[in-house]
Amino acid sequence: MYLRSLATATPPHSFTQADTWRALQSHPDFSTLKPRSISLLEKILTNSSSGIATRQFTTADLGSVFDQGAEELNRSFEAHTPILATEALTKALAKADLHAEKIDALFVCTCTGYLCPGPSSHIAESLGLRPDAYLCDLIGLGCGAAIPTLRAAHGYLAANPSHTVAVVAVEVSSAAFYINDEPGVLISLCLFGDGAAATILTGDPNYDDCRSFHGFDTHHVPVEREKIRFVNSAGKLKNQLHRSVPELAAKAVSTLYSRLEKKPDQIIAHSGGRDVIEAIESALPPFQLTETREVLRRHGNMSSPSVLFALEERMQTSPQNESLWLTAFGAGFAAHSCQLSLP
Repeated sequence: MYLRSLATATPPHSFTQADTWRALQSHPDFSTLKPRSISLLEKILTNSSSGIATRQFTTADLGSVFDQGAEELNRSFEAHTPILATEALTKALAKADLHAEKIDALFVCTCTGYLCPGPSSHIAESLGLRPDAYLCDLIGLGCGAAIPTLRAAHGYLAANPSHTVAVVAVEVSSAAFYINDEPGVLISLCLFGDGAAATILTGDPNYDDCRSFHGFDTHHVPVEREKIRFVNSAGKLKNQLHRSVPELAAKAVSTLYSRLEKKPDQIIAHSGGRDVIEAIESALPPFQLTETREVLRRHGNMSSPSVLFALEERMQTSPQNESLWLTAFGAGFAAHSCQLSLP
């Protein structure tokens, strides 16, 4: 499976961590939080060592997000997900010099809301995909979803090598924001942002300098499922995060890395957060996750699109013959990987 193009998109509204802190402080529900919760928010949002400088959201009024009920949050997801995804895919099509009607299949992953039919239907309508284009939505895979979605596209192209496929990872993380005293909810307010990434893929190797996705792998540990997942709380998505997640991520990624026959030139990882990045770097010396850190700094943790943002960052400066190893992880607990290199 060959990569013809990759593009990303974020909403136009950018907030510093200090902006988020001020928005939270001015919200009426802030005064209902326990002192320990307020201290946690202040520690993360006012400390530059968190690794996050800015995040982008679909709303210009961040405070309004915290007022929304379950139905309003999902309506926000429904309204903004197709817009973000369409922007990323439009950019990817332009880079590949393709029109939308050339897309034979569209695979979309997301976890920050629910639509039926899924976002692929809305994206297909926005871009004008052919009525016979195959549409597939993958849900429930959390932050690690981009790589198994690429793997699904890989299977499709193995059966249809002459086809052209689009893969989109899109998240409106702000559609899962609200205020209460649970640490997972509070940390989500401090770390997550909105964004989308899109790739154009083909089974045809007859393109100059097309890099190949291959070597897909997965490692899942269901016994750790409760450590990181979304749960339903009064109709809202509540992020459940345990303090052991960085250790879990590093261990799972190390397991995948140990299965490689040939070591890569660089690792491109999902930007789960500062502690996660540091844990992976400690487990896999001498790699420094430079691109992953930069994505976290500029955009926060965008869930599934993050690893593709980091890949785009690397591809802007890396030589074509460089071998890359991508890894992403999250709900399940599950970790995924694949390789990207010239054939």
